[in-house]
Amino acid sequence: MAPARRAHRRLALLAALAAALAAGPAHAAACPQPRATAAYTRAVTKALASGRDLWGERLLHEPGGPTYAAATRYLHPLLYARTSKGRKLTDSGIYYVPLGDGGSVALHVADGGEILRRRANGPKLTISVDGERYGSCLARLGTPALAGGWLPILETRYRDANGVRWRQESFTGGGRSYVKLTAGRPARARVGATARTVHGSAYFAWPGGAIDADAYAAARATLVSYWQKRLATGTTFVVPERRVLDAERALEVQNLLLSWHYSLGNPYEEFSFPESVDDAQVLAEYGFEPEARTVLRASLTRRPRPYPNWKMGEKLLASAEYVRLSGDRAYAAEVTPTLRRYLAALGSQLGADDLLGRERYSSDIPDQVYGLHSQAVVWAGMRDLAASWPERALAVEAGRLAARLRRGLGRAVARSERRLPDGSLFVPVRLLDDEPAYENLTASRDGSYWNLVMPYALASRFFPPGSREARGILAYLERHGSRLLGLVRAGAFSLYGRPGFPTGGTDQVYGLNVSRFLADDDRPDQLVLSLYGQLAAGMTRGTFVAGEGATVAPLDGAWYRAMYLPPNATSNAAFLETLRLTLVHETPTGLELAFATPRAWLAPGKRIEVADAPTSFGPLSYSLTATTTAVEVSIDVPARARTLRLRLRLPHETRTLDLSGRHGHVELRVGSGRRIS
Repeated sequence: MAPARRAHRRLALLAALAAALAAGPAHAAACPQPRATAAYTRAVTKALASGRDLWGERLLHEPGGPTYAAATRYLHPLLYARTSKGRKLTDSGIYYVPLGDGGSVALHVADGGEILRRRANGPKLTISVDGERYGSCLARLGTPALAGGWLPILETRYRDANGVRWRQESFTGGGRSYVKLTAGRPARARVGATARTVHGSAYFAWPGGAIDADAYAAARATLVSYWQKRLATGTTFVVPERRVLDAERALEVQNLLLSWHYSLGNPYEEFSFPESVDDAQVLAEYGFEPEARTVLRASLTRRPRPYPNWKMGEKLLASAEYVRLSGDRAYAAEVTPTLRRYLAALGSQLGADDLLGRERYSSDIPDQVYGLHSQAVVWAGMRDLAASWPERALAVEAGRLAARLRRGLGRAVARSERRLPDGSLFVPVRLLDDEPAYENLTASRDGSYWNLVMPYALASRFFPPGSREARGILAYLERHGSRLLGLVRAGAFSLYGRPGFPTGGTDQVYGLNVSRFLADDDRPDQLVLSLYGQLAAGMTRGTFVAGEGATVAPLDGAWYRAMYLPPNATSNAAFLETLRLTLVHETPTGLELAFATPRAWLAPGKRIEVADAPTSFGPLSYSLTATTTAVEVSIDVPARARTLRLRLRLPHETRTLDLSGRHGHVELRVGSGRRIS
């Protein structure tokens, strides 16, 4: 956002605040809501109309590359939550944060005015101050945040119509929700059925009523201890940027709370294919093996329809990765009979053309297609089983079928793909059906869905990294409206209520596989762009909540943007996967370390650390510590890695070291060609 526009917005909010304060409590309900300016709307519309990621390209060309601060300039924050047909998800329309522990969870509306017991339409606790709903005037509400930056404890600040400044903290644990209210001067508050005058701080529990400070502090300390210990069971990637580190921990907490659920408290509280299986893979990559195993076991109990091949392929692929990362042979033995049945069902479809049969395109599109996305996932699952599954007979059969399907897909892609006049390569998802190339992907429903499902084919490595095809497809993504601020674009028709350009949005659920493709193709700056794009525009800025999709163009002229059915486990997983890929990227033969880190992370005095991260080649630990003249490197090399490369993306240069052949513990001091500054 340009400085002039930021100043204009601040003046508008101050004017709204002054008007609300002057009006007094009788007019609190009429508090004016901030609206998008004409200048902002024009800027957004221009970005949406371009086939290129205009904003992302600007960030890529800035000295030092993309940063979080620069990424926040372009889009207003997310605040609203919507369900089908654009309806409000909560009474106020503000999103909620899932908060809890291993035994209980509640949904805390981010404006501080309400706590929902497990479902958006379930029992609720309402919080009011001086006769108005807490947080009801957005002009007087501070940015919601999490305690300590990441703990599942919501913190809000609010000024009521009488000018009283309030602070609120709330959390859920041990089967109850807790609220702490602090007033700047004595004032009246009501939490549920309990009303009292607040002198300093007051404490409440639900179910229950007023409690004392000691009871509140004990419940809070128990919750904090629980999550500190729970996260310590996984791998934490430590980076020298507090906001990124907070997001990592907060999203781990959210996804551990969500388990196999795609969302919580709304119609998306379900096991979703293929998204929930993606979540299991990321949990395994972060060292949460029991939790990943729970999700995978749940996936095996779900009905095979409406697209059985895609579902079977996802389970083959995720099971193979889980066993590689964890070495869990008990799980492998447990699921081998099921996977053998999957291979038999898939193999029976391979005819003279070596393709799987037609099946439903997706849950939203009933067309029967030879889907590149689903068939490539099946092929990748067979390939990975063949490479590493403990039972040799199953591995051999998977390899035989993978070779046949690879031949069939290769022929179908060759017959379907076409080079466009701009030099990019369009590969249809609907193979052999004359699917047209899309000039702007999000201008139509079919184009939007191509953009959402094609990443599954790209992440499968069906198109070899660095190949002419991979480069051509990436060029198509870059020139035909696939990305915005490094995020996956979509029509966002569920939010806007109607198809039509330029009411486009983002859908970073499917950015998870785009990030895998970018890492495979060695596009470090694009990965950094996606990391900061997600942090700045794909999730809420103080609480790290994301929906399945989000608006870009102002929805009904609102200043704040809206999300579809947040929270979303796979949007969370997309950020976690992108972060991991900046630090650890697996190739078929080994590892690439720190290949896509933001350059500021290796400025003097900065440190990156990865501790006991699971990889397909064994546990990995390494640290990078930058001084003014060198980087101190410490690596515990995984035993099975045949290749190992390290990249140091310094503020003004890049050094790449081939450490293949090294074993055990390695320590290096890598000097810079010039002083690091």
